[in-house]
This record gives sequence, structure tokens and C-alpha cells, in this order.
Amino acid sequence: MLIYSIKRILWLIPTIICVSFIIYALMDLAPGTVVDSMITSEMTQKDIDELKAQYDLDKPMIYRYGKYMLGLVKGDLGKSQVNGLSVWNLYTSRFPMTLRLALVSLCIGVAIALPLGIFAALHSGTIWDNLTTGIALLGISMPSFWTGLLLLFAFSYYIKIFPASYNGTLASYVLPAVTSGFMMSASTTRQTRSAMLEVLRQDYLRTARAKGVSEVMIIIKHALGNALIPIITQVGMMLAFSLAGSVVIETVFAWPGIGQLTIEAINRRDTPLACGGIILTLILFITMLLIVDLLYALVDPRIRARFAPAKRRKAT
Repeated sequence: MLIYSIKRILWLIPTIICVSFIIYALMDLAPGTVVDSMITSEMTQKDIDELKAQYDLDKPMIYRYGKYMLGLVKGDLGKSQVNGLSVWNLYTSRFPMTLRLALVSLCIGVAIALPLGIFAALHSGTIWDNLTTGIALLGISMPSFWTGLLLLFAFSYYIKIFPASYNGTLASYVLPAVTSGFMMSASTTRQTRSAMLEVLRQDYLRTARAKGVSEVMIIIKHALGNALIPIITQVGMMLAFSLAGSVVIETVFAWPGIGQLTIEAINRRDTPLACGGIILTLILFITMLLIVDLLYALVDPRIRARFAPAKRRKAT
């Protein structure tokens, strides 16, 4: 497992190079620069040229990219071109908000998905199974921004129960967490149903029933325990996407997280902040996937045996 983990971490290097270059190229091709909002009517053309030179905008994009990557190799993510603050400090100040929202959304999604998936598998082929599958398909098909807007109009503008954006209260977590959790639960419900259906057909469950084991224990311990690997995969992927891809939900609900920070940086053409934020999010995303892979070995002893040393495998 150690060698596998090292290989996955080393793959970050070419991935970061490719992603950072694409971001720099796209920001350079986009109309406008970071100095556009700083130009006043009193400035002469010489003043404007000096301002552009201050941000190396008079030089080619490849020069600015090379300068940024040289600092990145030294562990420096740069500073925001708008407010001069460290990219690392800005990112870490916003990350707790995204993490809290992702964890609350995950709890809501798992709390909905596991019972629904198990219920659909136990009633396979019935109207209840079709109804549960239909709800899951609806959740997968609806874009998150559309679900968020519907909840905003219903519960913030018309009924006025929950705030439309973050205001420091627990009530402001409800709408964005439900929006994200509904998306998580939709895909996880289908995965749970499929995994449970495959396990419920196994002979060892019939043996357990013949021994007099209660049905609840059979479902929770024997069936769900052996169906956990694909479920963990789906839940881990959903958490990773919630942490890394929260731009849409944070924009809809004006949530002060890393997604909103990245959007603000792109709109202001703040290239170091946009690039640094995306690189840190990429590292976070790949780390989450690595943790999911390592969890496989904790759940399934067959996977632990596969990565065990050759001598130990022969001994067993």
C-alpha cells in the first residue's frame, strides 16, 4: 500500500503542471486583465503601461507562467494581485466553510441514501422500488444550480423560513446542505441498491437465515457489511466532488468558501489566486480519492492481502 500511495502522490506533479498551464492560458486568452479595475480617467498611457509592467502584463504569458511555477517549486503559491494577500492564507481562511458544508451535506446524503437503497433492494421489482429509483433519477438529472434556485424561491423568498445566503447562523446551512445532500443521495441510493441486490442473492445469507439469525442482523451485518466497498467508493467520490466542485452551490447561495473564492478570482482576472486555488483544490481532490482507496483495505481483507509482501502471502 505504501508503494501504491507514493505512486499516486507522484502523479500529482504532472497533473499540477498541466492544470496550472491550462489555467494560465485560459486566463490570458480571456478578455480583460487585473489592472482594468485599477485604471482611472486621470492616468496617462505611460501610467497605464507602468501599471501593466508592475504585474508583468507587458511580457508573454509563458514568462509569467514560468515565474509562477518557479515560486511554486519553492512552496510559494504567490499573492493575490487584487489585495496583495497570500494565496495560501486566503485559501485556508475559506476552506473551513467549504469543509463544514461538505460534511453536513454528506451526513444528509448518507442518511437518505442508505435506508432508501436498502429499502429498494429489499422490495426489488415492486412499485416501491420503482418509486425510489425514480426519485434517485430525478436527483441525478436535476442540475445543482436548478435545485438550489428552486429551494431559494420556495423557502427563502416565498415562505421565508431560511436565509438566502450565509449569515453566521445554523439556519443558513440548511438550503445549500440539502441541495448538495440531495445530489449525493441520488447517486448513492442507486449504488447502494445495486450493491445490496448483488449481495442478497448470495448463499451465505440463506445459511444465516437457516441458523436462525434475525433478519435485521442479516441485512445490517452480513449484507450491508459485504456491500460496503462500492458504497464507500460512491460516498468518497461524492465528498471529494463536494469539496472540490462546490463552485456552483457556493455561487447560488453566496457561500464564503473556496468555490466562491475561485469564482471571484476569475472574475477579477486574479491569475495567481485563481491558479493557486485550483491547484490546492486539485491536491485536495486527489488526496480524498487516495483516502478512499486506502479505506478499501480496511473494509475488505482480500485487498489487504493483495498489497501484502510476497513472503506474508506465501505464509498465509
